[in-house]
Amino acid sequence: MSFTVAIVGRPNVGKSTFFNRMLEQRKAIVDDVSGVTRDRQYGIAEWAGQSFNVIDTGGFVPKSEDVFEREIRKQVAIAIEEADAIIFMVDAATGITDLDDAMAQMLRRTNKPVFLVVNKVDNHERLLEASEFYSLGFDKIHFLSSISGTGTGDLLDDITALIEEPEIIVEKQLPKFAIIGQPNVGKSSLLNALTGQERTIVSNIAGTTRDTIHTHYNLFNKEFILIDTAGIRRKAKVDEDLEFYSVIRAIKAVDEADVCLLLLDAQKGIAAQDLSIFAMAVKKGKGIVVLVNKWDVMDKETNTARDYEVELKKRFAPFSDLPIIFVSATEKVRIMKAMEVALEVYENRQQKIPTSKLNDIMLKAAEAYHAPVVRGHQVKIKYVTQLPVVVPSFAFFCNYPDDIKNPYKNYLENQLRAKFKFTGVPVRIFFRKK
Repeated sequence: MSFTVAIVGRPNVGKSTFFNRMLEQRKAIVDDVSGVTRDRQYGIAEWAGQSFNVIDTGGFVPKSEDVFEREIRKQVAIAIEEADAIIFMVDAATGITDLDDAMAQMLRRTNKPVFLVVNKVDNHERLLEASEFYSLGFDKIHFLSSISGTGTGDLLDDITALIEEPEIIVEKQLPKFAIIGQPNVGKSSLLNALTGQERTIVSNIAGTTRDTIHTHYNLFNKEFILIDTAGIRRKAKVDEDLEFYSVIRAIKAVDEADVCLLLLDAQKGIAAQDLSIFAMAVKKGKGIVVLVNKWDVMDKETNTARDYEVELKKRFAPFSDLPIIFVSATEKVRIMKAMEVALEVYENRQQKIPTSKLNDIMLKAAEAYHAPVVRGHQVKIKYVTQLPVVVPSFAFFCNYPDDIKNPYKNYLENQLRAKFKFTGVPVRIFFRKK
């Protein structure tokens, strides 16, 4: 299971800027108006060959009547409860405030690793002033500047040092399917329809299901583990902000799964958060099956399903080689078909292509459509091999690996998909010097 780090701190200390630097992209909204980060942002950071989940919480303001600030306080409590490590960010420019003290009190009570990060230390004078933060009583202190990036490397080294290599278990490996999606799309109803028992509370209040449940499914000659980001076990001591809770749980479920069943509500279509979770599953190299639930209540004409599918694939582009199945969890329509397809996607993700067959087919494809000429030189692909990793990954050995652009890479990926079955599975392509 993946390692999760939460960034907490009062508003305006630079959490989002730091989050963007860790992810190397402008994902969070950065503004110096207090409380801009209200939606939690989450992404995957990579450092020194390790990757981990990063969650950027809203700014922390204790005992406030402002509804957003009250929500932010809950998020911080959940982050403390759920994350494996916490980055507590403070601002060298303003020094220690009452809010920092309040936060420090909450954090000193946890036994999780806490990194006190003093931000905006962009000159020697600031560094001298920042020494007052030692009085907050944390062992692990880092002085850095989110904007310029100075000091971030040491912090990332300390974080990745905490990540343990997963134990390799040799028992029978069953496929693991995670049911993911927005609150209220019917995740629990799907689980109950498959298992034929009321394993979870089903109601139409968003966020009824709050935990991950693992169900061993062994019926009709099919055997797999279902991970529902749902369940009736409640965390003590946390007054949950349910939306945030479900996001953290979804991330953990995606980490565990081989294939993600992304459930959408047919009437509501696809939301930004669905696309966000989809993108994360793709980045983590998981198989994906899209299930459009509540199809029984849709008004339908001859081509409704076809048009709906075309529209969805546009939203999922560029990765559109996806199975899309129209189901009804309550009416049990096509749910067994959905499981059959999920097992096929699992097999697609497991496949290993013999090197001779791979070269025979892919060198012909490269010959049929050459990469553009580079500085008067013809790019020649000499050899292809599948890499020994979980996500289907291929190395193409050639004379000018750095000069091959995305359109040609996409052509090769499409050829791989056309000749070998990779439906529902992200494929990775690398170019290396022969």
